Amino acid sequence: MITKERDRLHKDGLINFSMAFTAAGFLWSFLYFILGFPQSAMIPGGYAVLSLLSLFFVFATGKYLAFRFLQFLFILILPVLLQLSLGGFENSGAVIIWAILCPLGALSFAPVRQGLVWFGLFLVVLVLTGLAEFYLQLPIPRVERNLQILFFVINIVGAGTLTFFSLFYFISKNKQEHDRAENLLLNILPEPIAERLKRNPSTIADGYKIVSILFADIENFTAISQKVSPETLVHFLNDVFSHFDLLAEKYGMEKIKTIGDAYMAVSGIPIWNEDHAERAMQMALEMQKFVKTLHDPSGKPLRMRIGIHSGPVVAGVIGKKKFAYDLWGDAVNTASRLESHGVPGRIQISETTYDLLEDTSQIEIRRLIDVKGKGEMRAYLSYD
Repeated sequence: MITKERDRLHKDGLINFSMAFTAAGFLWSFLYFILGFPQSAMIPGGYAVLSLLSLFFVFATGKYLAFRFLQFLFILILPVLLQLSLGGFENSGAVIIWAILCPLGALSFAPVRQGLVWFGLFLVVLVLTGLAEFYLQLPIPRVERNLQILFFVINIVGAGTLTFFSLFYFISKNKQEHDRAENLLLNILPEPIAERLKRNPSTIADGYKIVSILFADIENFTAISQKVSPETLVHFLNDVFSHFDLLAEKYGMEKIKTIGDAYMAVSGIPIWNEDHAERAMQMALEMQKFVKTLHDPSGKPLRMRIGIHSGPVVAGVIGKKKFAYDLWGDAVNTASRLESHGVPGRIQISETTYDLLEDTSQIEIRRLIDVKGKGEMRAYLSYD
C-alpha cells in the first residue's frame, strides 16, 4: 500500500513539474520574441507545445513511463538547442543550466539508478556543448551586454526557483508519506517498542514481574452476529472498540489486540507503573458504564464480561512482515479465564489484583471459581 502511494505521489509530482515547465516554456518563448530573437523563441515555444502534447498523451493513455522519458529528454535537450541558437554560454547567459533539472527530476520522480543515468547524460551534453562552441561555426547573434546580464539573472533565478519548489513539493509529500507510515506503525506497536525496532530490527522480548491484564467480551455475540448484516456488525464493533481505545489512552494502558468480539489490553507495559492495577480497574469501570448505555444491533441491551488479573508476563514482537506485539504467560491465561467465568455486566478480578487496589469500594462479592487448569481460585466481582 505504501509503495503504491509513493508511486502515485511520483506521478502527480512529475505531472505538476511538467505543467510548470510547460508554462515556463511559453513565457520564455514570448520573452525571447519581444527581445528580438524570433528564431530562438521557437525553441522554448516548440518545447512547450511538445510538453503539452505529452501531458495530453499521459492523460489519454495512462502510459506514464513513456511520458516520463519524454519529459526528461525534452528538459535535457531544450537548453542545449537554445544555447547553441544564441551563440554559446556568454550570449545565452548559460541557459544550459536549466538542463540540470533533468537529472534532478529523475532523482525525484524515478528510480535512483535512472537519476544517475540522466546525470551522466547531462555531463556528456554539457561537455559536448562546450566543445561545439570551440570547434563549430555557431551563429552568433548580436546580444547587448545588458541583455547578457539579464539572461544570466533570469536563468539562474528561473532554474533555481523551479528546482527549489519542485524539491519542496517532493520532500513535503514524502514527509506526509513518512508520517502516515509512522502512524500506521504506532497503531500496531507501542511507541517505545516501535523506536527500538527501528533502531535495531532484532527480536524484542521483555519480561515484567507484574502487570495487569484486562479481557473483555460481549455476551451472546455469536447469536447477535447471525441476526444482522456483516456491515452493521463491523460498524457496531468499530464504534464500541474505538471508544475502548480512547479509554486505554486515557488510563495509559496498551491495547494488545481484538479477537472477534473480545478486547485485550494491559496496564504497566511497555513502561511499567506502580498503579497498573488501579488503572486497569478504572478503565474496566468506564467500559461497563459505557456499555450499559448501548444496545446491540438486534436492539437488546448490550452486556459485557470483563476479567482482570495481575501477574508476570513476557511481552514481545513477533513476525517479519506483519508485526504483532503480544503477551505470554500464565497471567494472560488467568485473565482470560476470569473473563470467561465472569458475570455479564460485571468486572471479575483475581485476588492478586484485589490486593493491589487502593480503592476497593467498587468491589461487592468475594467468591470461589473453578478455573480450568488451575482449580479453585478466589475472585471478586464489581457491583452491578
